Amino acid sequence: MDLSKLDLSGLDFLGADLTDAILTDAILTDANLTDVDLTYADLTGANLTGANLTGAILTDAILTDADLTGADLTGADLTRADLSYANLYDADLTDANLTGANLTDANLTDANLPDGFSLEKYLIED
Repeated sequence: MDLSKLDLSGLDFLGADLTDAILTDAILTDANLTDVDLTYADLTGANLTGANLTGAILTDAILTDADLTGADLTGADLTRADLSYANLYDADLTDANLTGANLTDANLTDANLPDGFSLEKYLIED
């Protein structure tokens, strides 16, 4: 499903299956993505400012250069997600699963991170 560059601000995707969706440069500001399956989705450059991604499945998703400022990722599964260069300023990652995620050059300023978080585990060297 190709939703790239679309303005999807404020829409409610509660529980939707967006596996393999292409959302490059999409605008998802304040969208409700609670419990959405975004496995293998491409969200490169997407604007997710203030989006609710509570419980979302983002396994193997590409979020390179995505703006997640103030996003709620509580309990989200970000296993092997590529968050390189993503802006996670003031994002809530409480209880998020970041196993194998790439956070190289991501902005984590004022982000609420999972207990025991150590950035060194999530940096991928070229």
